Amino acid sequence: MELNWWVVLGFFGQGLFFMRFFVQWIASEKKKESVIPLAFWYFSIGGSLILLIYAIKRKDPVFIVGQSTGMIIYVRNLMLIYRKQQTAEADV
Repeated sequence: MELNWWVVLGFFGQGLFFMRFFVQWIASEKKKESVIPLAFWYFSIGGSLILLIYAIKRKDPVFIVGQSTGMIIYVRNLMLIYRKQQTAEADV
C-alpha cells in the first residue's frame, strides 16, 4: 500500500483539531467547571489551517467553507482574549 502524504496531512490536521477538545476537557476537569484554555484556540487554528489545506487539495467546497469560516472565529477569539489582557494590564 502506497503512503499518501495528503491523507497523512489530513489525519495530522484532524489530530490537532481533536486536541482542542482534549485540552478543554482536561482543563475543565481540573477546575471542576467548564473552561476554555488558550491552547484550545491555538489547536483550533492549527487543525483548521491544515484541514483547510487538505480540503483545498481535495477540491471540497463544503469542507473549504467550513474550515475557513471557523478560522475567522478562532482568530477573533484570540484577539478578544489578548485585548482583555492588555486592558487588564493597563488598569494595574
